[in-house]
Amino acid sequence: MRKLKNEELKRLSLEEYRNKEKHPVVVVLDNIRSLNNIGSIFRTADAFRIEKLHLCGITACPPHRDIQKTALGATESVAWQYFEKTASSIELLRKNNFTIYSIEQAEGSISLENFDMKKIRKVALVFGHEVKGIQQAIIDLSDACIEIPQFGTKHSFNITVSAGIVLWEFLKKIKQL
Repeated sequence: MRKLKNEELKRLSLEEYRNKEKHPVVVVLDNIRSLNNIGSIFRTADAFRIEKLHLCGITACPPHRDIQKTALGATESVAWQYFEKTASSIELLRKNNFTIYSIEQAEGSISLENFDMKKIRKVALVFGHEVKGIQQAIIDLSDACIEIPQFGTKHSFNITVSAGIVLWEFLKKIKQL
């Protein structure tokens, strides 16, 4: 076994990436405070070729040195839009026929492994503040909540870990359709 060199990875150029079909997923960041987390989610969004990021509330926008540090250029490839209020993002997505899922621990939440994509074509995934989570008002606007199963003593993942887990699971399910 040999580690591949960068030139062997067959990465898309920025122009090829922009012209490539995206997965019908929009990630909504509801008041994310950490610039490093924002940059990391840009990078994950690029890796999974999602349609767009919605940056809402206190979530900082590029260009910013601390976002760039973890995004490693993904702010140039991933489409994004800023919304002063997360509800405005949800309203726009709903008008464009997206189904809205908050990634949150809530009464009646769907466990991630049980989530069924068969009747859903366009998905918005809402991720919340690192400490407070998603605002209840945004949960109220969501079609459902999806929860990542956890088995330890802690009751949460870092938002970037949650985004990676959920996006990977969603893309596996999209590919099966």
